[in-house]
Amino acid sequence: MVFKVINGLRTIEFGHPGESRQELNDFIINGNKRATAGLTTDYVNENEPLEHVGEELFILDNNEQPIGKIRVTKVTECTFTDVPDEFAIAEAEGDKDASDFRESHRRFWGKEGLDIKDETEVVLVYFDLVEKY
Repeated sequence: MVFKVINGLRTIEFGHPGESRQELNDFIINGNKRATAGLTTDYVNENEPLEHVGEELFILDNNEQPIGKIRVTKVTECTFTDVPDEFAIAEAEGDKDASDFRESHRRFWGKEGLDIKDETEVVLVYFDLVEKY
C-alpha cells in the first residue's frame, strides 16, 4: 500500500479506520499527541520510505480527507525494548512511560496477529502540528 499524495505531500493515517482513527486524530488536533510509532517491517512491506525531518504530511480522517498537517521533527529507529520514556510521553496515548508503551502496543499489534518481540524494530516519528482544518 502506497500512501496517498495530496498537493505533493504524503499523507498519514493514524490507527485503524473507525473509532481508533477518530480518537488518535483528536489527540493530535485537540490535544498534545506529538509522536507515533510504526513497525519497520511495515515500511519495507509497503515499499514506503521513512518520514524525514522537515517533511510535512497531511493527516487523513476516516473519509480519507485532510484534517490537518504535521511537520516531522525527529525520526529514529530502535528495538521495541529500547523505546524511551520520552517517546511514550510524546505519543500522548495514555502511556506514562516506555513500559506502558510496550504493554499497550504489544496488545495493539497483537490484535493484528503480530508477535512483537523485544528485538522487533520500530520507527519513532516525532512531529509538530502546523495546521488544522
